[in-house]
Amino acid sequence: MYIVMIASECAPAAKVGGLADVVYGLSRELELRGHAVEIILPKYDCMRADQVRGLEISYRDLWVPWDGGAIRCSVWFGFVHGRKCFFIEPQCQQQFFNRGTYYGFADDPERFAFFSKAALEYLLQAGKRPDVLHTHDWHTGLVPVLLYELYAGAGLADLRACHTIHNFRHQGISGPHILQVTGLGRPEYFGAPDRMGDDLDHHAINITRGAILYSNFVTTVSPHHAWEVRHSDVGFGLGHTLHLHQDKFGGILNGLDYEMWNPELDPHIPSHFSRSNVGKKAGNTRALRERLLLRDAARPIVAYVGRLDAQKGLHLIRHAIFHSLQHEAQFVLLGSGSEHGINEDFWQLRCRLNDDPDCHLEIGYDEDLAHLIYAGADLLVMPSLYEPCGLSQMIALRYGTVPVVRAVGGLKDTVFDWDFSERPRHERNGFVFEHADNRGLESALDRALGLWHGEPALFRDLVTQGMSWDYSWNHPAQHYLGVYEFIRHQQDS
Repeated sequence: MYIVMIASECAPAAKVGGLADVVYGLSRELELRGHAVEIILPKYDCMRADQVRGLEISYRDLWVPWDGGAIRCSVWFGFVHGRKCFFIEPQCQQQFFNRGTYYGFADDPERFAFFSKAALEYLLQAGKRPDVLHTHDWHTGLVPVLLYELYAGAGLADLRACHTIHNFRHQGISGPHILQVTGLGRPEYFGAPDRMGDDLDHHAINITRGAILYSNFVTTVSPHHAWEVRHSDVGFGLGHTLHLHQDKFGGILNGLDYEMWNPELDPHIPSHFSRSNVGKKAGNTRALRERLLLRDAARPIVAYVGRLDAQKGLHLIRHAIFHSLQHEAQFVLLGSGSEHGINEDFWQLRCRLNDDPDCHLEIGYDEDLAHLIYAGADLLVMPSLYEPCGLSQMIALRYGTVPVVRAVGGLKDTVFDWDFSERPRHERNGFVFEHADNRGLESALDRALGLWHGEPALFRDLVTQGMSWDYSWNHPAQHYLGVYEFIRHQQDS
């Protein structure tokens, strides 16, 4: 099968968050299974060109119809850690992708609408006819709309579109001018509530809603999150639309890059280990204490690694710190916030706890330290208010660190409670709580700490059971191939 990914990110060349890891990891796994995969990306001036091998112009004069005229583009080709990537570089006054950063501009909808149209124009002009287009998040949500409204009649009628929504919070809301510049026009048609109109602003266009309507299949990044976005407020207004199109909507759990996250070979940690010799994990615990100046004590290390964002349950992270310290445990945090005031709050907390020999808060991100925390900690807390998939809990399991999570999204799909899961005891791998309050968190954390202190042999069993789970891209890739085959057969019927 010939698959083209169209996305705004791909690790490690253009990465802001987990989207980049998904595009790279899924593409790599599909290639390993014998499929031809190409990735189309914007050519940002801030992307890591050192991660692209053999970067050279592949298509010099791509004229993309735009706003009544046309914009000339160059298309570059290079390998990103073995993945075949095409980078679209527009030459225009707007400098769409020459702004020193990836996102955060008032005209982001227009920037990525242009990229979406340029990607289709490139496929058309270069004679590329993939079996499936796989688009990601709102940035490329106009691709399915443009495909069926403009490009199917121009020669791309046989292409099928799969769209993945990684985060429903960001939907690509734009004014109706986006219809004019892309050549779609007809604002009274596309802006209707049952098409691309936005629920909150009746004069706005919702790009993600358009992707849902026009794609042949839509996925999100875990099965439980697929239920949540249809039946709770984490669909951010798209629940009814998803309900109407539920026959072509489902959740596929993201995978984890098992090459990057491998405790047997990880270059970032001093003591390599596996499920069969998990005792060597203790060497990383000692190294973590030495690095962060924690005292050497017979206490479990509880950790949090990730963004400091309201979505992550900041009040519960804060409570977990003090609760752990009050119950004979140590606590390590590595993270930073993007919203104003969050970093300041945690800096104040760091200063308050600076002299505590059982606590260290690191505000920022450090790749080496992240790997060492996963390898050296005993427990990882993830008290998220919502979590479409989550990767930290998968990394923790891979490194023999027991996750303590709230039962939302992908956390509910990957972590099964030691005491209360319906799964057989040998398949349980962590601790889970339901309610986003202090009592809920304490219920799970106390059971975890109690098992560590009171029954170390059983805790070790729990560690090795967690390490036996396979959350690589192996299973998700197979599910996506099933989706691709399904929509290809739609084409034949």
